[in-house]
Amino acid sequence: MIPVKILLAFVALSLLMVVIYRFVPPPVTLTMLFDPNGITKDWTSLDEIDPDMARAAIAGEDGKFCSHHGFDVDAITKAALHNASGGRIRGGSTISQQTAKNVFLWQGGGLVRKGLEAWFTVLIEAIWGKKRIMEVYLNVAETGIGTYGVEAGSMRYFRHSAGKLSRAEAGRIAAVLPLPKKRAAVAPSGFTRRYGNTIAARIGVVQRDGLDSCLRWGIPLTSHISRRF
Repeated sequence: MIPVKILLAFVALSLLMVVIYRFVPPPVTLTMLFDPNGITKDWTSLDEIDPDMARAAIAGEDGKFCSHHGFDVDAITKAALHNASGGRIRGGSTISQQTAKNVFLWQGGGLVRKGLEAWFTVLIEAIWGKKRIMEVYLNVAETGIGTYGVEAGSMRYFRHSAGKLSRAEAGRIAAVLPLPKKRAAVAPSGFTRRYGNTIAARIGVVQRDGLDSCLRWGIPLTSHISRRF
């Protein structure tokens, strides 16, 4: 059984980290530190990233991002049933859960990691809000070998900033996100090409149906500090 003092210390430390990262870009993550390919990244505020990139992430990763409170119960249930039946493993994690894992934890499964992921997901939903969660997600998600964030990914694949992404390019980067070490957004073929095209086509639906309404482009984050690394 975990001693009460250790538990309280963990709660206090985790709360402090979440509050700090509400305003300050996370400087590095465990995934980055243990990446043998090095780290290429360039922090970019959400308002400087083309809105279609966030819409592509919603279309490809989490269609209910603006309406759930961190967890998509239906998606988790469907993923569990699908995985129990065998075949290709399917994830049910939301963008909020992925952000919590990427920033505060390590890759891989296990009940301990899943439990901590749920804890940090609740915290960032309550303290950060949707716009900050999306901003951090688009800056820490692995977009290629040794490449983190959509700015670095855009420069790697298309030689221009994430603020100039076309819908097709945003769709390709979103298609890479689930398996960044095995997929590439430039000259994609097979599944990556088809999936990228599907996501690009869904971007208009996300915008039309207001599935990105919680992001409110043009309204800056309160007390937001923009930094580049």
